[in-house]
Amino acid sequence: MLANPNNGRLHCPKPSQFLHPQRPKCFLFPNCPRSPCFTSKSKFCNLSLLLPGKSGKGFGIRALAEPGVSTNGPQGYPPPYSVKIPVGDRHILVETGHIGRQASASVTVTDGETIVYTSVCLADVPSEPSDFFPLSVHYQERFSAAGRTSGGFFKREGRAKDHEVLICRLIDRPLRPTMLNGFYHETQILSWVLSYDGLHSPDSLAVTAAGIAVALSEVPNSKTIAGVRVGLIGDKFIVNPTTKEMEDSELDLLLAGTDNAILMIEGYCDFLPEERLLQAVEVGQDAVRAICNEVEALVKKCGKAKMLDAIKLPPPELYNHVEEIAGDELVRTLQIRDKIPRRKALLSLEGEVLTILTAKGYVSKDVALGGSETIPDIFEDEDEDEEVVVDGEVDEGDVHIKPSLRKSTPLFFSEVDVKLVFKEVTSKFLRRRIVEGGRRSDGRSPDEIRPINSKCGLLPRAHGSALFTRGETQSLAVVTLGDKQMAQRIDNLVGVDEWKRFYLQYTFPPSCVGEVGRNGAPSRREIGHGMLAERALEPILPSEDDFPYTVRVESTITESNGSSSMASVCGGCLALQDAGVPIKCSIVGIAMGMVLETEEFGGDGAPLILSDITGSEDASGDMDFKVAGNEDGVTAFQMDIKVSGITLPVMREALLQAKNGRKHIIAEMLKCSPPPSRTLSKYAPLIHIMKVKPEKVNLIIGSGGKKVKSIIEETGVDAIDTQEDGIVKITARDLASIEKSKAIITNLTMVPTIGDIYRNCEIKSIAPYGVFVEIAPGREGLCHISELSSNWLAKAEDAFKVGDHIDVKLIEVNEKGQLRLSHRALLPDTDPEKASAKQPTGDAKDVVGSQETSDKGLPKKMISIRKGDLAENISSPKNNTAENTLLPQKKFIRRLVTPAKDRPNINKDKTKKSSSEVVNSVSSNGENTLVNGEANIG
Repeated sequence: MLANPNNGRLHCPKPSQFLHPQRPKCFLFPNCPRSPCFTSKSKFCNLSLLLPGKSGKGFGIRALAEPGVSTNGPQGYPPPYSVKIPVGDRHILVETGHIGRQASASVTVTDGETIVYTSVCLADVPSEPSDFFPLSVHYQERFSAAGRTSGGFFKREGRAKDHEVLICRLIDRPLRPTMLNGFYHETQILSWVLSYDGLHSPDSLAVTAAGIAVALSEVPNSKTIAGVRVGLIGDKFIVNPTTKEMEDSELDLLLAGTDNAILMIEGYCDFLPEERLLQAVEVGQDAVRAICNEVEALVKKCGKAKMLDAIKLPPPELYNHVEEIAGDELVRTLQIRDKIPRRKALLSLEGEVLTILTAKGYVSKDVALGGSETIPDIFEDEDEDEEVVVDGEVDEGDVHIKPSLRKSTPLFFSEVDVKLVFKEVTSKFLRRRIVEGGRRSDGRSPDEIRPINSKCGLLPRAHGSALFTRGETQSLAVVTLGDKQMAQRIDNLVGVDEWKRFYLQYTFPPSCVGEVGRNGAPSRREIGHGMLAERALEPILPSEDDFPYTVRVESTITESNGSSSMASVCGGCLALQDAGVPIKCSIVGIAMGMVLETEEFGGDGAPLILSDITGSEDASGDMDFKVAGNEDGVTAFQMDIKVSGITLPVMREALLQAKNGRKHIIAEMLKCSPPPSRTLSKYAPLIHIMKVKPEKVNLIIGSGGKKVKSIIEETGVDAIDTQEDGIVKITARDLASIEKSKAIITNLTMVPTIGDIYRNCEIKSIAPYGVFVEIAPGREGLCHISELSSNWLAKAEDAFKVGDHIDVKLIEVNEKGQLRLSHRALLPDTDPEKASAKQPTGDAKDVVGSQETSDKGLPKKMISIRKGDLAENISSPKNNTAENTLLPQKKFIRRLVTPAKDRPNINKDKTKKSSSEVVNSVSSNGENTLVNGEANIG
């Protein structure tokens, strides 16, 4: 092996040895004296890729030092650099060279007090060639950014939450189209939210930060990208609105692109017209263009040289070989309408191409990474000294390994190259068939929708179900209804618990495409498609006041050939109707595709828009534009571009064609057989809502929740949910349980009125001073011993026992809400005043009040009143009778009487005097008053 310091290239006859885990350590450090690339002529040896000829074939190692990059910072790092970029009505601060200097590039982007840090790193050794760019994106919101910590046991961030996965997708989708084909060094983008102020959203900042970091790094890309959010408040579009502004916004649009094209949009709105949506996209595109122009200037100052030499593309002559061998058969294969037979035919044809090329000597499976041309003989400068290397050991000094000469080998193509080229040729033939013939693989015209079939009520025990089929794409949607306990709890940086009463979960099993694959936790694709369908259906749901259920929709893709997320929208809408959810209108979704460059296939050059694309048209086309809504407007949209971008006129054409497609799909869904039931299933839970006074909520809950638990256990309801505003929701499986719990809660929270009579009430307990009577389930009052009988009783047990039923009358409600009852008042022919004179209480808890009159000419009178009785003003001398002073003075306890207007929960209506009712007297101010009693509530 010999390293030529003149051109800085490492020539290796067996490049695969660098992938071996036991490779010599001397290759790790180019300036090590024991390294073969160390010479006295150069301190460092620049290592780049082995790219023989112009074909770009060969094996590469990432350069350890790039020429032309400024290294005048500390320890050889580039100097720090900062720039302010105007965005909307404010600026964002971009800083690089401060943090993460060992990464290929790293930046921090600040908006307000929200800071996002993003780094880009790439592997030193390229991975095996494949048909996709080896890019991975990870985004995380640190709880410490908002001064919080994780609520979990381990007190650290765990796996990515759903909304973090969605932001990862927002970063990934616009970056991929800008990455150059043939670059196989694994690239990783890491993004963290380091500070969050609660006002400036980090998601759009993360997209912009990733675009800037890639532009500054060594990763070869075609354009710089940036991302912004656009909101609509009133008639004004706002770029990067704050979270408070977004509360009033009719639109939530996140757009990413370059200085002259749109690469990705995703947004949600409430039936926004297409023209209004295009205006928002135009506003966002202008903001993105301004950011990209500033970033380009930043890249010129501190960007690193791109690794263009690492790009490895299949040789051009291989395309000619594949087209000659498989061209005619490809034309016939692409005319197969059904997906599975067409896929199997293409796999068989690919195998034939490999077999033929191998037989001709063009393909060698043993040289997967070999060059596409003959490898030149390796030579050595005659002027340099030679040293024999034995068993891999070398002495210190300038050493070169002199290899033995090799004969030229025939031209080889790797098997991976053949597969990549076959895929590209297949895509080319598919596009040509659509443009030239005007027909797609399944025989449809560009704007034709596949046949639609739908049915509801498939699953008898589910609350709602629907099977929606469009061509070879099928979604089984199931709706489950429940109470608040079924709501999805979301933990966020703000620290405020968020409960989602509607959520859609999307599942894409490998069986839906007839394959064997992983079946486990939801993938990023499943989370993204589920959120898109969820946000599309959300605007048609009723408010919580009109429909107090938590709604869960499951969409399982049972067949897939393109546009499964939009099938989930259609199936979910039908399932909601089948579950009896009173939705506002029907919502459908459609996926649009595009062939951008039609001139090379015989077209007029104008982009060709395709409606309701299939899987092959998605993979081989240039656009995947999903639009959900009804005939009047759009509720959700998502667009991914596989080319350099599209313009607003192209998007306008796609939106208008999508609108016509939605009208057709809605008309087909009306033919659903059997149709949705539109009524609640008998297996769905029942929810009753009642309103109580907010101060009464604690009576329902009880100490430590004991009361509400006892009600649930006693009545058999599923749950009782109380709110601070007095709203009580009772969830049960049958109406009888709801009625029982409703009666208990009503009695617990009722406001009794003095004079109410309660019949056949049970005595719950007996005390020395009286009995406690349950006038309603869960509501008790005290019937004092003096109110139990018209005759004198020594003990309450002498006449009554626990479990007896008596009639009582409410004679007092004190300021604590405690009730005082009387059984004596309902007994016939009683004289309550005489009975009270004969009845000694023997209870120190009885309260006797006195009021001295201060009017001139009136003597001071001591007037006896029983504890808890109403005091009525008696100001005339004729009411000052001797009957009011019959009890001994030594038994009395003086207590001031408070006017009724100063006490809560007091019935201000004066109690009428009757023969069966005790009314005691006095107040000098002429108002009804209430004396504290000893009544108790259970």
